[in-house]
This record gives sequence, structure tokens and C-alpha cells, in this order.
Amino acid sequence: MARFTLPRDLYFGKGAMEDLRTALKGYRKAIIVTGGSSMQRFGFLGKLENILRETGLEVKLFEGVEPDPSVETVMKGAKVMQEFQPDVIVAIGGGSPIDAAKAMWVFYEHPELTFDDIKDPFSIPRLRNKAIFVAIPSTSGTATEVTAFSVITDYSTKIKYPLADFEITPDIAILDSDIPNTMPKSLTADTGMDALTHALEAYVASNRSPFSDPLALEAITMVFENLVDSYNGEEKARGNMHMAQCLAGMSFSNALLGIVHSLAHKIGAQYHIPHGRCNAILLPYVIKYNSKVCMDRYANIARRLGLPGATDKQLVDELIKAIVELSERVGIVNTLKDNGVTEEQFRETVDFVAENAVLDPCTASNPREAKKEDLIKILECAFYGNPVTF
Repeated sequence: MARFTLPRDLYFGKGAMEDLRTALKGYRKAIIVTGGSSMQRFGFLGKLENILRETGLEVKLFEGVEPDPSVETVMKGAKVMQEFQPDVIVAIGGGSPIDAAKAMWVFYEHPELTFDDIKDPFSIPRLRNKAIFVAIPSTSGTATEVTAFSVITDYSTKIKYPLADFEITPDIAILDSDIPNTMPKSLTADTGMDALTHALEAYVASNRSPFSDPLALEAITMVFENLVDSYNGEEKARGNMHMAQCLAGMSFSNALLGIVHSLAHKIGAQYHIPHGRCNAILLPYVIKYNSKVCMDRYANIARRLGLPGATDKQLVDELIKAIVELSERVGIVNTLKDNGVTEEQFRETVDFVAENAVLDPCTASNPREAKKEDLIKILECAFYGNPVTF
């Protein structure tokens, strides 16, 4: 048996937030979860509040969700929800506030649980007993608005935990293309490479299917066609990237991911490199590692992109080259060392990172088995820029 799950409703295009006037008609109380500053500064938070109030809902704000949201923030937000008793949770912003709100939702509906109770994949009990969930992304990368995932950081252990369960797939996703136009260039680059990684990993992941494959391929094509223009501020390309990252999310939420994400989750917490940038650094090395078991899949991607090559191996090499060039065109350099990680830092943490990456849920769906020693070798290649030959 297999499963393919998406939000019930997805509204998209310019001004799509206005559709909440009809989508939420009849609900009573909404809590808005957000990071706050950018959504407030550009007026989107105020617009959302007005729409909800004019639709007849009582509204409460929970602001200040940090990048890489913590367990503590999640529990604090859940407590506010328990006091306010909303029947709608609306999360607006980047991946962090949406991920945090998903986890808050779990503890709002099931206050008897602890964080340890839900860390294992597919261990979240049934939701929607008290509230539905609406996600409004401001960035074009995480696709958390359509996925069954939420990444929460335990700062006491410096480990990011990817919560995974179809229960936390949002009910309504709002892809308002006015919002990503406010992203700075560096965030556009990082989130764009995150979207590309989602689609590439989904296309080779163990749970891929005839439903996830077309979404992944279309997302990959759209990223290659639009990311550079989006990085340079072209409005149409920004809108296309917002759609591309959502397609990638639909794919990977069902097909799952691989060791790029397993490693990125642990590297980000250790070295404080943005998640999408971690993915961009690791992706070429992991493709080379995985190509020993799924070269034909990567070659098919290269063909879709019109890359040259007479053999599958040549096509895979061209795909890796194209990804590195795309990263460079949006200001991302290709090694951990060039992204500020010192050799001392790396040597002190590489064993810990690899050990915990093996335990990450994404490792199980990687197309090639990866043990701790394999991940250490990949990390060493990504630190120094050495080729993967194993």
C-alpha cells in the first residue's frame, strides 16, 4: 500500500490571501503564528489580520518565532493556544514559523504529549479535533505549506529533529505571489537551492511514485529556468519559483528525501549555515555518491534539462556541473570550508554530525545505504571540495 497526501485546498497567484474571506467563513477564532518583523514591515501581517477580522473571526497573535524554532518556543505557543482555544491556526512567514505552528498544533490538541513522544516518524496522533491549519509561506523553498514535515531544534543537544506525519499536512495553503517579492537576494538563493534539493532527492528517494515523479521533474525544470532571474529580482521569476518550490514540496512530502537533508539538518545546527545553503553545498557530493545505485534516474533529470552526454555517467557529471554553476550564479560557494567552517570546528564535530545524521528519518529513504563512515567521507569531501570516489 502507498499513500499520496496534499492539502485539501491551495489558493495561488497575486493577492491569493484574499481567498481566506470565503475559505474561513463560519470559523470563530484564529491564532496567527509568525516570526513577525518582515511580514509586519511589508504590511502582510496587518493585511492578514484585517481579512480575518472582517471575515468575522476573533484574532490573536503569537509573534517572535526564531529562525530554527526551538522546542521551548513550540511549548510556549501551544500554551497560548490552549488558553485562547482557536479553531483556526494560521501560520505566515518562512519555514520557521510554519514549522513551529505545526508542532504547536500537536501539543494544543494533545497537551498530554511530550516532545519525545512525537520525534519518531509517523507517531503524531489524529489532529483537527480542535482546529484546522492554514499556511502562508513568505519564502520559496521549504514548501512546508504542503508537506507532512516540521523541523524543530533542540538547542540543548544542538540537534534538529524533522517531525514527520501526514497529520501535520496543512488543510489550506496560500501561495500569494506578492509576498516572495520582498525576499532579499541571499534568502532567494538559499531557499531556491533548498527547493531544487527537495525535488532532486524526491526523484530518487525510496518512496517515489508515478504521482511524485512528474512533480519533481517539473519543479527541477522550473528552478533551473527561474532561480537566477528570481535572484536578480525579476517579479515573474519570483512567482514561478514560489510555484516550483510548492511542486517540489508536494513531491518530497510523499516520496521522502535523502542524506542531503539528513546531513543538512545536523550541519545547520552545528555551524549555523542556512539550511538551503547547506543543501546546495552537499547536493553535488551526494549525487555522485548515490549515482552508483540510481545513475539512470539522475541521467533522466539531465536529459529533461537538455544537458549534453552520450552515456548516463556523462549526463550525471553534467548535472553535477550544472548544479555547481547554478549555485555559483546565485552567490553560493561549494564547500563547507569556504562557508566559514574552520578545520578545528569540522574535526571536533564531524563524528557527532555523521552519527546523528544516520539516525535522521531522511536517511532511511536515501536510494543508497549510508553508514556513519560513508557520511563522514561525504562530509570530508564537502569540507575540502574533494571528489567523491567511493
